[in-house]
Amino acid sequence: GGLFDLSRFSIGYSRSRQENEALRDMRFLLSVIFFTVLIGCSEPHNQTAGIDNVVVADTDSSTWPIAEPTSLGLIDKPLLDIHADINNGQYGWIDSLLVIRHGQIAFEQYYKHDYREIYGEAARTPGPLVFQSPSGPYNYFNAFWHPYYKGGELHSMQSVTKSIVSAVVGIAIHRGDFPSLDTPVLSFFDANTVLNIDDAKRAMTLRDLMTMSAGLSWDEGMPYSDPRNTFTIMARAPDWVHYTLNQPMASQPGTHFNYNSGASLILGEIFLRATGIDIEVYAEQHLFQPLGIDNYAWKRTPLGLADTQEGLFLSTRDLAKIAYLFLQRGQWNGREIVPEDWVSASLQPAFSLGDGAGYGYKWWSQAYQYGGEDYMAYLGKGFGGQRPIILPDLDMVIVVTGWNILPNRPFFTAKEIIERVLLAVNE
Repeated sequence: GGLFDLSRFSIGYSRSRQENEALRDMRFLLSVIFFTVLIGCSEPHNQTAGIDNVVVADTDSSTWPIAEPTSLGLIDKPLLDIHADINNGQYGWIDSLLVIRHGQIAFEQYYKHDYREIYGEAARTPGPLVFQSPSGPYNYFNAFWHPYYKGGELHSMQSVTKSIVSAVVGIAIHRGDFPSLDTPVLSFFDANTVLNIDDAKRAMTLRDLMTMSAGLSWDEGMPYSDPRNTFTIMARAPDWVHYTLNQPMASQPGTHFNYNSGASLILGEIFLRATGIDIEVYAEQHLFQPLGIDNYAWKRTPLGLADTQEGLFLSTRDLAKIAYLFLQRGQWNGREIVPEDWVSASLQPAFSLGDGAGYGYKWWSQAYQYGGEDYMAYLGKGFGGQRPIILPDLDMVIVVTGWNILPNRPFFTAKEIIERVLLAVNE
């Protein structure tokens, strides 16, 4: 499908770097030949390969067939306009843009940046985003770790990890491996090891961790480059779970939304204690393998716990599988992977946040308008610009990845992504 389909030359992660480079050159040459034939005849429609700054991605044509955008009710020009603006730097450092409609790829672009050059000086400079060790995986400027894992094809998901962890928890509850969300958090810990225990902390439940309403004193609303951000303080502690759990209570649990990455780390520790299984192992068996996700990375906290608040690295297409799974109400190829009632509860806002935004079980929601009607989009949000976006009413998934990690710089917000892609919808 599409104007030209060179998927048979696509690069799989199992191939060597030399083979990858050879195949990329072949694909580029073929695309140049193709456009030389077409030049002057028509404007290219589905630019899936062979254009400036494109990095060839792994292709699974059995999962994601490539189609002409017009065959999916999309107009080419608005998508090409987004691509041009990304190339021109309007949105800072964008690494990929993928649009899937009716189960087929309508548009897919990858953008290559020299992050060693872009953030090299910052990587060598101690600061709020250089945690634990300048050479380690929590130096967000270190191009060996971010945004691509060890310089490969897997992209940091950052806080989209939280949304994926939510799906794993839902699976575990449905299978009877994990307790009810109404279970008190402190029931999993020795009270003698936790500070600032009071009636409010005793009342904190797993549901409160899921909905960012734990009630703990926490300020993550300022830029992560600010040393006063509670997350940046936590990241310098040896035990991130107990640092978070030891915070005094600022409000009654379940009453106020307050974004707290540490709450997701507590959830990861509880998952291990409740199931006896590392959440990465559980996710691989019950979520990744059924979706055909066989290449990923998951970094660890200083004490070795799977980092459930930002640790995952996935390809753009595999991130799209997670979003598409939720678009399909938890179904994948006719098999239920995530219970439908959990999908509904995850996407249903537990808290309204203003400007049409909301937050459920570690998934965000965003109101939008199309054709004079009001609709709701659902999405994950990850530091740097990771945005898997679900538009159920349009049978569409949009995935954007990027690495815009400094404040007051260009950024492609979910709201603008939706608005711009909607301009391409023709039916």
